[in-house]
Amino acid sequence: MNALRGWEARRSVIRAPKRDISFGRYDWAGLLLSFLLPSLLGSSIHRHDCSMNTLEAFNQALFLMINATASTPRWQVDVATAIADYVIYLVPLTLGVLWLFGGQHQRAVAVRACCVALLALGCNQIIGLYWMHPRPFMIGLGHTFIEHVADSSFPSDHGTVFASVALTLLLARVRWYGALMLVAGLAVAWARVFIGVHFPFDMAGAVVIACAAYVVVMPLWSSAGEALMRVLIALYRKLLAWPIGRGWISQ
Repeated sequence: MNALRGWEARRSVIRAPKRDISFGRYDWAGLLLSFLLPSLLGSSIHRHDCSMNTLEAFNQALFLMINATASTPRWQVDVATAIADYVIYLVPLTLGVLWLFGGQHQRAVAVRACCVALLALGCNQIIGLYWMHPRPFMIGLGHTFIEHVADSSFPSDHGTVFASVALTLLLARVRWYGALMLVAGLAVAWARVFIGVHFPFDMAGAVVIACAAYVVVMPLWSSAGEALMRVLIALYRKLLAWPIGRGWISQ
């Protein structure tokens, strides 16, 4: 009897169901993804890093082509410094002339240009908070001829103001003033790279930001621009009634 029980026990062990360890279709897919996904993501990140490094290298190469050197004549540096520091005041002067001596259309364009420039400058501040791009002198590149705070270089505030105002004036067909802003802006962009406080891509980024701000402002201006102009003109006529009454400036 004992032998019979032992044989039955061995038989039950032999006939015990085997555990299925085979891979189904979805198991194979999951295993494949577990191997391929990190490789794909890694290669994508690597390509992104390579492209960013290439752009930055090109940006720095352009900078070195434009940037003044120790052998640059002093008068060229002085002229570039004056353009970089003082031509920006041409912007409020131009907008003030449009407001004080222009008609209704010129005044509206001047205010709209201010709105575009202010929005674009606000975007610059946000970009600078979340993405710090060092200025050339912060990484020991090239030569710098003026003192400047060590903050983010991208995008250029000077370039943003000129691009915003020039774009708004030109698209509103205030061509002479728009062309003046465009030429002045190009001169300032060159000068600030020349004296070593900006990269060329900082200026290109300023144009992109200005275009984006213009696209945002235009629909808002279509709905609220007239009301804003009525308020501003009423305030202007009240505050400057004396020179307006003598015909020194437009009503």
